[in-house]
Amino acid sequence: MYIFMTGATGFLGGRLARELIAKGHTLSVLARSTEKVNAMFTETERRSIRVLQGDLTAPMLGADESFIESNKGKVDLVLHMAALVKFDESLRDELFETNLTGTKEALALAKSLACPRFFHVSTAYTLGANEVGGESLYDVNQPFLNPYEESKAHAERVVWEARHELDVSIFRPAIIVGDSKTGEADSKFTMYGYMRALELFKRKMERRGGLDESIRLIGSATGTSNLVPVDYVADVLLAAVEHAKPNTIYNVTNDTPPTNDVMLDYMKEALSFPHLTITETPASSLSKVEQSFNDMVKVFNPYLNRDITFHDPNTKQLLADAGYRPLQLDRHSLRRIVDAYYHTK
Repeated sequence: MYIFMTGATGFLGGRLARELIAKGHTLSVLARSTEKVNAMFTETERRSIRVLQGDLTAPMLGADESFIESNKGKVDLVLHMAALVKFDESLRDELFETNLTGTKEALALAKSLACPRFFHVSTAYTLGANEVGGESLYDVNQPFLNPYEESKAHAERVVWEARHELDVSIFRPAIIVGDSKTGEADSKFTMYGYMRALELFKRKMERRGGLDESIRLIGSATGTSNLVPVDYVADVLLAAVEHAKPNTIYNVTNDTPPTNDVMLDYMKEALSFPHLTITETPASSLSKVEQSFNDMVKVFNPYLNRDITFHDPNTKQLLADAGYRPLQLDRHSLRRIVDAYYHTK
């Protein structure tokens, strides 16, 4: 199969690209430069990769007439994975330009190439303020926790509207973390951004001799973090290449997500930073040091106060059809993922 990919140089995309090549597929990948592709993939892998130098925000992603003519009718699947993953309100325009306009341009390119199928990798958090997530399209006219989620919800909408011209499938991973077997990761986003903030704050406390000081993190101890390992998300997408149903949405989520206090315990142990607690204490009662810490991680606060239930029957059926195992993520795997981040950098 000949697959056009965006996001092939990212955390999930790089892993998926290698596995697709190993299964005999040929890839055309969007990249700003060939140098990054050359650095990420082996010489053998690069024999199965063609590079389109372009950008998500460019018309047709930067594809010119020559590229379109030489590939028209030959591409079996457009796999759109690239996105800007940041939560700051100040980046709203950039997020919509990258995540929404980029999706529109990827769709336009797919149609110009006469490609019959389009996969869109979104996020489970397009559900907005809802506490239950299903495998159906969400309302874009509702509150969202940040502009990233909102931009991805609008992108899903334009993909869904294209289902009369293309066979579309939407995949919604929750919070992607490292490999469930090795802990290996290459990410600076979501949980890893939070873990990095903990590490930086610990260094700050060490410099001032305050590691014995109790620090409270505002959040819900019993709230859950819906973590999914990168190998599981890649398996779902690999299964989908052969078995996805057209015009279907797939939640790539965790039925038994860990609670926030459990994950914080793993991080405290790995960092040797024992005096952290998660509490629903009002921010007004925090010390200056505690307030400083909470300010560092405030962008993650909305994800520390929720216990969302996701339903994923479409994904479970997809995996069964393809002969893949369901999600396996126990406490040993979670601890391994945390330890790998702090101890292998």
